[in-house]
Amino acid sequence: MELQELYSLMERFASSGLTELEWEQGEEKVHLRREPAPVVRAENPVPVAAAAHAPAPAPVPEKRAEGDLVKAPLVGVFYAAPAPGEAPFAAPGKQVKKGETLCLLEAMKMMSEVPAPADCVVEEVLAKDGEAVGYGQPLFRVRKV
Repeated sequence: MELQELYSLMERFASSGLTELEWEQGEEKVHLRREPAPVVRAENPVPVAAAAHAPAPAPVPEKRAEGDLVKAPLVGVFYAAPAPGEAPFAAPGKQVKKGETLCLLEAMKMMSEVPAPADCVVEEVLAKDGEAVGYGQPLFRVRKV
């Protein structure tokens, strides 16, 4: 098997739904394996066509005695900063204005900004950077100013 053929096989494997592939011809043997993607269940799934074209809904703050909760408007991966190694959008104690970005959520390779619901102070970040969050999961505890 030529190197280009191997690369082509690897590319096709990566784009398929397969998690394991064994190929053998003569003395050549190739074994490809990858971990299956984790399954994340959404409480209220959004149709794929709508998710790709519609802007993310504004986060819904929930009133609590010690502040308001800003919840995830969609299922995705939570990113506290615009890029690895950069300062977070909203650290505890930071005052933010209504509409200012609190974090990013990545879903289906699309980044969605989660805006502040009002002028507020970030009291606590409840999600961990780089981890998956579910629909309606609390991301921040904020106090309106």
